[in-house]
Amino acid sequence: MTTVLLNIDLALVLEKFALILIVVMGSLGVAMYATWGERKFAALLQDRRGPSKAGPFGLLQPLADGLKLFFKEEIIPNFSSKFLFILGPGLAMLTAVMTSAVVPWGDKVHLFDRDISLQIADINIGILYVFGVVSLGVYGIMIGSWASNNKFSLLGGLRAASQIISYELAMGISLIALLMITGTLSLKEIVEQQQTGAWGGFWGWNFWKQPLGFLIFLICAFAECNRAPFDLAEAENELIGGYHTEYSSMKLGFYLFAEYINMFISSVIISTLFFGGYDIPFFNEAAHADWGNWLALLGVGALMTKAILFILFFMWVRWTIPRFRYDQLMHLGWKILIPLALFNMLATGGAILYFFNK
Repeated sequence: MTTVLLNIDLALVLEKFALILIVVMGSLGVAMYATWGERKFAALLQDRRGPSKAGPFGLLQPLADGLKLFFKEEIIPNFSSKFLFILGPGLAMLTAVMTSAVVPWGDKVHLFDRDISLQIADINIGILYVFGVVSLGVYGIMIGSWASNNKFSLLGGLRAASQIISYELAMGISLIALLMITGTLSLKEIVEQQQTGAWGGFWGWNFWKQPLGFLIFLICAFAECNRAPFDLAEAENELIGGYHTEYSSMKLGFYLFAEYINMFISSVIISTLFFGGYDIPFFNEAAHADWGNWLALLGVGALMTKAILFILFFMWVRWTIPRFRYDQLMHLGWKILIPLALFNMLATGGAILYFFNK
């Protein structure tokens, strides 16, 4: 009996380790080619060619950029706090990757006589975990900016911390309304609930139930990722380079990669919470359960497609809308988004009481 339990535990450990490896490497791959995609997308909007020299269509450009950062000289300023200077980008990268642990990437697959869940950890407080890890991400920026012993870096770090804390409030309140409807904090359960609507689950997506909550969450996601028009922490024309002014080589690469990983994971979280996650629109999964693993892979493809569309939207906004002034950014967060999120929460509660408790 003990031997059987040990075998099962070992199989589970290997299964989770393999899934972690796939998710982390996949996130890094998406982040790497998101840089190529952003440059190509910007070139399209500005009537340029974009990366075109390294490999066909410039597809090897991200590898060239990564090798360039990897082989650059490591420079640590003499007056910096060296341990914290190294810890900052490492913490930013770690928190960016950790967020993916509770994301349901797809339904179960059957391999080696086992049903393997395509979710690293299905915990019943998944959304709280995401918020906790995202909140830790600001420490990577603050530690790095303070340890640099550079006033421009510190100003960028202070801006980033104020911005992230401000917009986390509105984001959290917008999700309370969603939780009132779903009644669960588990991301897996939220996806499963959205699969029960008409048109293959399409009309069951939470976007139709919480359009204002989705809009608030989306705007806050831009601010959380330090993406334009909320990229005040890196405003080159004001702060030289923001919180990573003193960084070079792979330490700078970690900060840049963390931003793109955050953008990818944010797109996945938005797709999961409001657009059915791995639910395939206009397709009844229950009627095709005999497809087995192919159905699960199609679900993964559906989630990735939704996430890529949101990544393209992030890029379109960056190259279309000008940057806010800092006072405008804080005004939007505290005086517009938080009251809107509170109104949405109260309106949702009133609607639930009126329609479901008669």
